[in-house]
Amino acid sequence: MATKPSGVIIDLEAERKEILKRYRALLKASRRQLEKGDKQIIRKAFDVALEAHKDMRRKTGEPYIYHPIAVAQICAEEIGLGTTSIVCALLHDTVEDTDITLDDVRGMFGEKVAKIIDGLTKISGVFDQQTNSIQAENFRKMLLTLSDDIRVILIKLADRLHNMRTLESMKRDKQLKIASETMYLYAPLAHRLGLNAIKTELEDLGLKYTETEEYDDIALKLKETEPERKRFIQKFILPISEILKEQGFKARIFGRPKSIYSIYNKVRFKGVRFEEIYDIFAIRIIIDTPSEREKSDCWRVYSIVTDFYHPNPDRLRDWISTPRANGYESLHTTVMGPDGKWVEVQIRTERMDEVAEKGYAAHWKYKDAVTGVESKESQLEEWLRKIRDVLESTEENALDFIDDFKLNLFAEEIFVFTPKGEMRTLPIDSTALDFAFDIHTKVGESCIGAKVNHKLVPLSHSLKSGDQVEILTSKKQQPKEDWLNFVVTARAKSKIKAALKEEKRKVAEEGRELLERKFEHQKIEFTVQNINELQMYLRLPSAQELFYRVAKGAISVKHIKAWHKEKLKPTKTAKNEPSLEQVVKEIRGKKAGEDALVIGDNLTKIEYKLSPCCNPIPGDDVFGFITINEGIKIHRVTCPNALQMMSNYAYRIVKARWTQQEQISFLAGIHITGIDEVGLVNNVTKIISSELSVNMRSLSFDTKDGTFEGTIMLFVHDTMHLTELIKKLRKVNGVIAVTRINPN
Repeated sequence: MATKPSGVIIDLEAERKEILKRYRALLKASRRQLEKGDKQIIRKAFDVALEAHKDMRRKTGEPYIYHPIAVAQICAEEIGLGTTSIVCALLHDTVEDTDITLDDVRGMFGEKVAKIIDGLTKISGVFDQQTNSIQAENFRKMLLTLSDDIRVILIKLADRLHNMRTLESMKRDKQLKIASETMYLYAPLAHRLGLNAIKTELEDLGLKYTETEEYDDIALKLKETEPERKRFIQKFILPISEILKEQGFKARIFGRPKSIYSIYNKVRFKGVRFEEIYDIFAIRIIIDTPSEREKSDCWRVYSIVTDFYHPNPDRLRDWISTPRANGYESLHTTVMGPDGKWVEVQIRTERMDEVAEKGYAAHWKYKDAVTGVESKESQLEEWLRKIRDVLESTEENALDFIDDFKLNLFAEEIFVFTPKGEMRTLPIDSTALDFAFDIHTKVGESCIGAKVNHKLVPLSHSLKSGDQVEILTSKKQQPKEDWLNFVVTARAKSKIKAALKEEKRKVAEEGRELLERKFEHQKIEFTVQNINELQMYLRLPSAQELFYRVAKGAISVKHIKAWHKEKLKPTKTAKNEPSLEQVVKEIRGKKAGEDALVIGDNLTKIEYKLSPCCNPIPGDDVFGFITINEGIKIHRVTCPNALQMMSNYAYRIVKARWTQQEQISFLAGIHITGIDEVGLVNNVTKIISSELSVNMRSLSFDTKDGTFEGTIMLFVHDTMHLTELIKKLRKVNGVIAVTRINPN
């Protein structure tokens, strides 16, 4: 027995038994991949991790070793990875959190394991001055290793999934930071690697902590409608399963509800009520069939389904003939089922289903089994090649890099063809210029236009699936700044930026020589210190920018004279400007002993502003964001910019909550839709001004073909006041929906 500092007595023997039980479960999960000698290597990694983490505990109070075992289990069971990945998963936190070094790992387990562990180890002490984002730097480091070994990212996703599953024990601000980062970067990565089950769970768990009320509401509605859904699914499946049996198909048929996150997206962004979402679940038909008959058998099943139920011709998706870039293969159709309800039906084979759930990791398992899987694996290679291309420009600002990289993670694909008929996969909305860079960097840099389906089009022309594209080039052409406004692929963006940077460097070289001559004229020494002082005086980000502007004529002798005159003045003892890190420390330290930044009466000393991008009002779930020049800005947790801020600048986020305050009015906006009835506007305004004594700032209504839409800007005291108002407005005859909007 042992006692924790909190006074809780720990049963060490029970914990030892539980650790061994979990280790055996891990071995059982990885049995399929184990070869001779693998068990001993896994045991060695387990023993090293157990010893290294022996005195550590998680926030839940559990032994820390539970976490690496769980991550290794996810790698083996849910992603299907082998021994090397299991060993790395068991050791993934040792270098970062214990006395074990990378050299120790290399000595015990070899170079390959050490390289993967290095990719999983966060950078400490690195601070990108341009972006002030440690997260962005860590993510870039991980991706640099990814281009050598994809297992780095797969283990990182397993690590993140387990952290999300155990996020309950974290403080609220930590929950928000981790959940935001997950939805911003890790869920899109899982999607791009074809890990559908993991992507879905990461999104749902992310939503659970960022939009808790909406998550709970949808989860409850799904639970309440489950019995009715089951009855409908049974009714739908019965005739199909009978005919499939008759025709000799070995098939599994079941209904799967849509993820909470995808339902939330429809409710929030498409304005559809939960009850109106017709594809809340999909019917999945999975057939067990030989590899040579996969395609033809899937189409036979499609024919059987559409014999029973009428298909919607606009909703047929054939991802068997042309799989998605992440390897996903399936036949999707939407049919009119019993009781006049549309139902999505997904048809695929057992192999396709495993690939859909486990992504590229499952491809390796089937490598020799199916003709064509080699080509799918080459799609993964193709994607990794594109990442390597983007990573070549490692000087790029880390945040820009992540934004460019993220662009292509979630994008749907289009298929376009070269003049010789070679098919290329690009993100949706790609332009002729994106296609040119996809062919080759040199082709992109010298592109002057394109022919799409034999018609001349500009560089910015958006391509559609099936287009045949011929690129026109000229040796005189050079990349332009405005190209960045219409390319969408990370490859094109990074190549254009690299070319512009190189061009700027050449111009800056000329500017340096020009500045040296100007200094000589003014009898000023051309030293590094003087260059830096002039740069600081003109508030320029770098010496290169200074030289570039000199070459372009934007900085003249007049500027140099003004700086030199200022330099010769007697210096005042100026107060040093605090760095951003000092500002963060100062603000965090203002309220010692309290773990929350209180907004309201007690915060007179710290300047804060309500952010105009989301207009928070008292009662909203909020957080503070430390800006460089404007003190703290208060944002709603549901702010459209929250995910990015929490993901990239978590250390600048401070907790915030409203205190009791006087009756101050805050501007809020509401949007109303409904059926145009006589007296409706009068009833709405009556409730606002009479019953709840709310002052309106502006009111606009528009009616069209029997429907109406209205926007009202009004002053409220807090969220309770606003919620009460919305409830009352929803009860007005003719009103269909009332939603809160940003007054800006």
